[in-house]
Amino acid sequence: MLTGIVFDALDVARMDRFWQDATRGQTDGLRLRFMPTAKPKAGKNRLHLDLAGGPDWEAEVARLLTLGATRIDIGQGDVPWDVLADPEGNEFCVLRPGHPGVLADSGLVAICLDMAEEDRHAQPSFWESQADWHTVESHDWGVRLRRRPTSTVSLVMGPPATPKALRNRLRLEVTHRDRQPGEFLDVGGNEFHVRY
Repeated sequence: MLTGIVFDALDVARMDRFWQDATRGQTDGLRLRFMPTAKPKAGKNRLHLDLAGGPDWEAEVARLLTLGATRIDIGQGDVPWDVLADPEGNEFCVLRPGHPGVLADSGLVAICLDMAEEDRHAQPSFWESQADWHTVESHDWGVRLRRRPTSTVSLVMGPPATPKALRNRLRLEVTHRDRQPGEFLDVGGNEFHVRY
């Protein structure tokens, strides 16, 4: 079962504080875990988080900036959401009211994983089996999985896939009693963790 997200972090305590405050502790039971690294972020991540901005999304963006987030441009163009980065440069989005698939007014609402066009069928099937989450939407833009139809957090996969040069800085984590713990690769070449 998908149980969390692992971040590599230069400053574990600072990142833990930032994300606890940024999500307001609302993660639908998913654990955000921070592992120390000496390597700074390089390039765009293949996995990022989406937060709900709620009815007063401009105030929520301002709150996140006060916490240490920054506005960034990753080539998104004119989009109806705000793209920010956490204190270590990890991209995340703040979604505005009415955004498709958002079932909460605050907190974590989506985990977005890049998916190459050629993995359009294999990657969602892989994550359905590993996460024990189920497809609730499938469109040209990609696929959305949820633990239950009413779960506030979804796993969204869609193209394009950022070219992979280094180990992913953010990784999914699953709990699996019948599998050896460790780090593995999904069908798209993305690292993920298995825990007991």
